[in-house]
Amino acid sequence: MRYASYSKNQQVLIHPEGIPFEGDSLSSFSAISRLDDFEQPPLDFAYPFSPTLQYRLQGKLLLLDELPFSIDFIHSHYLHGYVGYKKSITNESKQYCCHRCGNTVQRLFASFSCARCLEECTYCRKCLVMGRVSECTPLIYWCGSKTKPAQIADSLKWKGELSVQQTRAADAVLQAIERRHELLIWAVCGAGKTEILFEGLARAFSLGLRVCIATPRVDVVLELLPRLKEAFPKVIINALYGGSVDKEQDAQLIISTTHQLLRFQDWFDVMIVDEVDAFPYSMDRMLEFAVERSKKEGAPTIYLTATPNESFKIRAKEGTLPSVKIPIRFHRHPLPVPFFQWCGDWQKKLSKEQLPKVVHEWCKEKLRQKKQIFLFVPSVNMMKKVKEILASSFSGTFSGIDGVHAEDPERKEKIEKFRKGEIQLLVTTTILERGVTVPNIDVGILGAEDQIFTESALVQIAGRAGRSGKYPTGEVRYFHFGKTEEMMKALHHIEEMNEEAKTL
Repeated sequence: MRYASYSKNQQVLIHPEGIPFEGDSLSSFSAISRLDDFEQPPLDFAYPFSPTLQYRLQGKLLLLDELPFSIDFIHSHYLHGYVGYKKSITNESKQYCCHRCGNTVQRLFASFSCARCLEECTYCRKCLVMGRVSECTPLIYWCGSKTKPAQIADSLKWKGELSVQQTRAADAVLQAIERRHELLIWAVCGAGKTEILFEGLARAFSLGLRVCIATPRVDVVLELLPRLKEAFPKVIINALYGGSVDKEQDAQLIISTTHQLLRFQDWFDVMIVDEVDAFPYSMDRMLEFAVERSKKEGAPTIYLTATPNESFKIRAKEGTLPSVKIPIRFHRHPLPVPFFQWCGDWQKKLSKEQLPKVVHEWCKEKLRQKKQIFLFVPSVNMMKKVKEILASSFSGTFSGIDGVHAEDPERKEKIEKFRKGEIQLLVTTTILERGVTVPNIDVGILGAEDQIFTESALVQIAGRAGRSGKYPTGEVRYFHFGKTEEMMKALHHIEEMNEEAKTL
């Protein structure tokens, strides 16, 4: 798409190529990013704007390709002040900047011969997974009035009870929302972090506030959605993740992966970031940028995690970040302490289509006991190989053995089968280190010394076991070919939390 600029009523406006123009003169057509700065027409309150377009665009920053409307229709709203165009990529002093994801790392820009603008066109590789933004693709946003959510009284229908520690944290969440400040909830895996949010969410809905619960992992989104819909049946709740359907409803609560927030701006009154330490959020400034831009100025941000990074710990200790720590699970049983088991050169064994004997026997014993098992491995290739070895080894004896990874097209279905008990042993990458809760499972890690298993990942994986009040214990085994510092840090982290819990 190419645009040209023109002057009208002492304003510089733009016009898309291919639409009839009524006026004196246009500049030559080019990529929108190569035009000089242009302005927004004044709002025409008499114009019959489209509520459907309003719902689609308000609080968003979208590409033309993401909107099911013609350019004529969109541009008509621009001319009457209801829609704005924003340059996606700008180039100042030979430094490119992406205005969707905030990227300024020059090696993450590339150029191609573009059929749309008929020029060499630069695009951002950093946020390419969300659709390509280039010099000739504008970002579209809503400039008119925005709809306001209803003030919903008595929205919470959950009838459970919080522990003393949960209540203290829930009060802090409520205060953070009412006083509009940051808050860190540092709570062990299985502490009941979701339930801690309920009273604060109910207060937000009673005030007519829009809330986002953002998380780096799609599995966490899928885990939270039914629980929150059950707790808040009066509230419109949408889930956003790669492949989800973006509903046109004006949702008051959005549960979203952090990547999807790249499509939002200045929209949420309350931001809750769950699993703030998880990859990729913890390693990607782009996702922090997305979270910050998607919320309104001054909106409170509440961070939830079982394993805060050093920055959060320092801020909490210094008092610059209000925090509440919960070292005990809601059922008051201690966290399962991992058992370190040497298994020899397991990669050499895998190359011979075998598992270390101790790993094979452990899996066999758990299957015989009819226990469900998470077996974590460092990579997708290893996951496939381990799954094939186990399925072949136990063929005719035990069924219900499968594997899953992030790009698995049957990922959601396999996780649901595991929850229902239809899969007994699930070999997985670290994608399931958090966000999936199964009542009665044991957990193993093959290759716990691999660098992908950080302290945070190891603590989270151990936290999959013993989460249910009915089954508060569980076995966690780190199968390794040599202990690492990260393994020891994870062990000490869990033991320290258990010691602290004894004082409560």
